[in-house]
Amino acid sequence: MVQDDSQVGSGQDEDIDLAALETSDLVEQMHEDLYDGLADEIVEGTRILLERGWSAQQVLDDALVEGMRIVGIDFRDGVLFVPEVLLAANAMKAGMEILRPLLAETGVPPIGKIVLGTVKGDIHDIGKNLVAMMLEGAGFEVVDIGINTDVDGYLEALETHQPDILGMSALLTTTMPYMKVVIDTLEAKGLRDDYIVLVGGAPLNEEFGVAIGADAYCRDAAVAAELATQLVRARRTAAA
Repeated sequence: MVQDDSQVGSGQDEDIDLAALETSDLVEQMHEDLYDGLADEIVEGTRILLERGWSAQQVLDDALVEGMRIVGIDFRDGVLFVPEVLLAANAMKAGMEILRPLLAETGVPPIGKIVLGTVKGDIHDIGKNLVAMMLEGAGFEVVDIGINTDVDGYLEALETHQPDILGMSALLTTTMPYMKVVIDTLEAKGLRDDYIVLVGGAPLNEEFGVAIGADAYCRDAAVAAELATQLVRARRTAAA
């Protein structure tokens, strides 16, 4: 989505009466507001759609997830950068605060569950947090176990939460090899095949992911959400 950011998000958006918009126009406006990281507008738009009879799942899919998909494309293509995407993700989180309890009431199962953490020796969490937000928006239950996570921390989380996916993040070249320590430990314990393993972080690449035995390398948060969805669905189809 390429647009004139000099206008979007300035005083112009403040004059828009969201409640006066037709529903299709409101959804499109919410995509733009997500793009600009306008949390208050996303909260208002979410409430209006619910009041108009939309289900929580429809609001999530058509307004929030679709809006973040557009953000993810521009992030991938270098149009948007991490600070802007974090603003968008925080705006989505504000909408999710309204939708989460409603989704729980409907009993709609999540696409899957992921345990996510930054590896031992690494205290960077911006990328991990962004991935967590994107995954949650895509319909995953996310268990974020934080930063500086050693192999025992991963194993404990896997045993406790029984996720479909283990996600590991690293920002330093000195900490990224620890991902192999975790994967090798899973292999040694006979647990490797129980989980899809995704890895990501600035110094990583696809070759590194293959070399350490991960199922996939995710170059950014949008790719992580897409791959996680594809891999979980493929695994469940194969097991059926």
